[in-house]
Amino acid sequence: MADSVRAAICQTKWTGDSTSMIDEHERLAREAAAQGAQVMCFQELFHGPYFCQVQDTEHYAYAEPIPDGPTTQRFMKLAAELGMVLVLPLYEQEQPGVLYNTAAVIDADGSYLGKYRKTHIPQLPGFWEKFYFRPGNLGYQVFDTAVGRIGVYICYDRHFPEGWRALGLAGARIVFNPSATSRGLSSHLWQLEQTASAVANLYFVGAINRVGVEPLGDNDFYGTSYFADPRGQFVGEVASDTDEELVVRDLDMTVFEEVRAGWAFYRDRRPDLYGPLTDA
Repeated sequence: MADSVRAAICQTKWTGDSTSMIDEHERLAREAAAQGAQVMCFQELFHGPYFCQVQDTEHYAYAEPIPDGPTTQRFMKLAAELGMVLVLPLYEQEQPGVLYNTAAVIDADGSYLGKYRKTHIPQLPGFWEKFYFRPGNLGYQVFDTAVGRIGVYICYDRHFPEGWRALGLAGARIVFNPSATSRGLSSHLWQLEQTASAVANLYFVGAINRVGVEPLGDNDFYGTSYFADPRGQFVGEVASDTDEELVVRDLDMTVFEEVRAGWAFYRDRRPDLYGPLTDA
């Protein structure tokens, strides 16, 4: 693995239609590549609004197959052109009526590596996700990419430490958490949980959130996307809480040996005593 990985995330507002959202994200990917980015992740359900603010079957139309659907195919070609690893959070249709909140992972040569399906699905006002998604069933996969081993966790997943740990045990060096989260208590947890998870599992975390208020509801998505390092510190500045922004940061991969030697959390685990946790 290279000593440094230049990574990108972006936060955008809903433009009003999928076509312009996809075009905008292609533009952002090209801009990130022009800045030397080697890997990039978009926000949760990136080419649509956050339709889970309401319960309406018309929004099932945003779903498409992965990897054979048009959006994944388009960005596979773009990844190959740019030589950049891409993580695409999409609404997936496995078959009619079987729908998931998913992220496709594409390598820098344009090859499709696989997908992660959101495991934990909320159901509460403004976040009616069980109306739209089945719980993920693919486990906590880590993908071998041109920039090393990366993992994906999606939005509400971040409240559950087990998946963060599973990704670390599987060798993830960077974990992306694409999200759609709005102001309130979440604002405090946003900067607390993901930096803490980076420390507890000793890897980099890329936290991505959208911005703005969308026509389907009054959720105020507050951006503040960031990268956290294995010490739980921000890598550069945190993004705006109101404005669209492309965040490109250099992740110093040489810190792993030092941090894991100093904070020997993996060495000192006691899995022999953790069995009852899964029985509760």
